[in-house]
Amino acid sequence: MDPRERLIVALDVPSVEAAQAVVARLGDAVSFYKIGYQLAFAGGLSYAQELAQSGKRVFLDLKLHDIGNTVAAGVKSVARLGASFLTVHAYPQTMQAAIGARDHDLRILAVTALTSFNDADLATAGYGASVREIVTRRAVQARDIGVDGLVCSPEEAADVRFIVGAGLTLVTPGIRPAGAGVGDQKRVATPSAAIAAGADYLVVGRPILAAEDPKAAAEAIIAEIAAARTQR
Repeated sequence: MDPRERLIVALDVPSVEAAQAVVARLGDAVSFYKIGYQLAFAGGLSYAQELAQSGKRVFLDLKLHDIGNTVAAGVKSVARLGASFLTVHAYPQTMQAAIGARDHDLRILAVTALTSFNDADLATAGYGASVREIVTRRAVQARDIGVDGLVCSPEEAADVRFIVGAGLTLVTPGIRPAGAGVGDQKRVATPSAAIAAGADYLVVGRPILAAEDPKAAAEAIIAEIAAARTQR
């Protein structure tokens, strides 16, 4: 796979017009984009379809989680938009419903634990396990249920890769190039460290969107991905 295809740029912007400006500025340097809540609820679902029709790949980060019938119906609707990836929360019933409703072009990614969480956050939320324990348990369940891939922080990527083997796709957010600010993320790594740990795709938002030259920032990350892949 071309290293360019392994970079997913998060379109964390408030409008379709802002997203269009980002895509135009990045040009052919980036072929894969993530649309999350902010843009999805501001016309981003229609824009996702437009992006897909233009030849770009789209990752809809909607983190579905509901009763099985509702999740399945949502997956079927998303499949019609032409997206490549869709996230659901890594609860067994949710994963089972999602993979039962997907079509052959849509890949279901299960979210293990948000990268803004640490052990203290999980304890506050009532969990009696650490981040690593939660991620490990959900990785085993996801593998056994048959989802297409997992979203995990780069800190757990090596453990998850060991559990699921080569068959599942690993997508890692929380990517910060050397010297970049961490922001509200708590479990982060550089692009090369994430690739070395077993990640297939890296999701990057602010380090590119906030850069003085977003295209140059994207190309620098792609170059780092390419170098790390040769060493794996």
